[in-house]
Amino acid sequence: MTADIQKPREFTGKHMLAVMVGGFGIIITVNFGMAYMAVSTFPGVEARSTYVASQTFEVNRTAQDALGWDVVATLDDGLLTLAIHDADGAPVQPKVRKAIFGRATHTGEDHTPDFAWNGTALAAMVPSRDGYWNLRLELESADGTIFRRRIQLRDR
Repeated sequence: MTADIQKPREFTGKHMLAVMVGGFGIIITVNFGMAYMAVSTFPGVEARSTYVASQTFEVNRTAQDALGWDVVATLDDGLLTLAIHDADGAPVQPKVRKAIFGRATHTGEDHTPDFAWNGTALAAMVPSRDGYWNLRLELESADGTIFRRRIQLRDR
């Protein structure tokens, strides 16, 4: 009894074209997908005109430094605590003009903390998971000085 031996199919130019189109099609699709994700999750512009912002930077920094504030932010199981002390070590309760808690890479998880004064610090519950977070602050001192900081945090 003889076994039927099949001849191997011939690899033609059409097969090669299909392999090339398929391979490059996957690469191009992934690149477009990654580019779309990068652009759609970008947090945006920090300053409309960096030149205009630079004109008051030194004055603003000097005013903030003159406050002598020491700012320490902690994040523990969703409890965001912002302790601010003056040059003498006394707790400071500034007016929170703006606070945004979120990821550095996208705005999808941004949250505005509802800070409450607990006698020594500002505290708020925030929806956080493990990982790195940013707290972008704009505070106002009793004398009207605007204090801006971006603080990097890590939830444990």
